[in-house]
Amino acid sequence: MTELLYRGGQDSQPGDFDERITVDAGRSSPIEWVRSRRAERGLRREEAAHSRLYRRIGNLIGHLGDEWHVLDLRELSGEEHDSFLAVGPGGVFAVTVKDHGRSRVSFAGDVVQIDGKRPKYVEEARREARAAAEALSRSAGVSIPVMPVLAFAGSGKISFYGVPKGCLVTAYHELPRILNARGTRLAVETVDKVFALAAHPATWFTADYGGLAEDYRWYPDGEHVGTDKRGYAE
Repeated sequence: MTELLYRGGQDSQPGDFDERITVDAGRSSPIEWVRSRRAERGLRREEAAHSRLYRRIGNLIGHLGDEWHVLDLRELSGEEHDSFLAVGPGGVFAVTVKDHGRSRVSFAGDVVQIDGKRPKYVEEARREARAAAEALSRSAGVSIPVMPVLAFAGSGKISFYGVPKGCLVTAYHELPRILNARGTRLAVETVDKVFALAAHPATWFTADYGGLAEDYRWYPDGEHVGTDKRGYAE
C-alpha cells in the first residue's frame, strides 16, 4: 500500500512548497530483504543437506536387505532434527545423526563432550525414540518399543569411558553393523506392518486413532509368530 505524506510547517502559507514523501508500506526495507534472502538460501541448503543424508542412510541400511525400511522422522513428525526411523528384523530404531567433523567425541555414560562443550545428544536421541514409540503404540493399540541410536557423521575419533544406557552409539558408516547385531527380533510380516503404520500420516497426530489399528492385524487369528518379542502384541 502506497501513501503520500505532506511535510510543511505550521507557519506555511498557501502556495508554499510542501515536500511530498512517498511511503510504500507493503515493501520491506533493503536490509530486511537481504536478511530474508539469506534465510531462504540457508533453509534451502539445510533441506538439501538433509535430503542427501536421508538418501545415504537409506543406502547404508539398504545393504542389510529388502526387509529393512527407513523413514524420515523430520518429514513425519515435523521436528527439525536429522532423525530417521529404521524398521527391520532387528527391531524399530530412531536414528539421530550428528556431524562432529574432525573433532573428537568423548562419552562418559550419558555425558558427551566435544570441543569442551557438552551437548545433550543422548537426551535428544532418547526423546526422538520416545516420541516415535508413543506415536506408533498409540495408533497400533499395542506397545511398540523404539531403540534410540546416536550416529556420528565425521572423521574425528569417538572414545568411551562408559556407554550410555539404553542408547546405541556408533559412527555413521557403522550403522548397518550395529543394527544387524541385534539379530532377528521381528517376523517379516510384523516388520511390514510396523513400517506401514509408521508411513501412515495419521500415526503422527496427537489424536487417538484407535480404529487405525484394525488395519494392522499383528498375528493371524490372534496367535503369536515365533520370532517376535512381547510388546508388539498381547
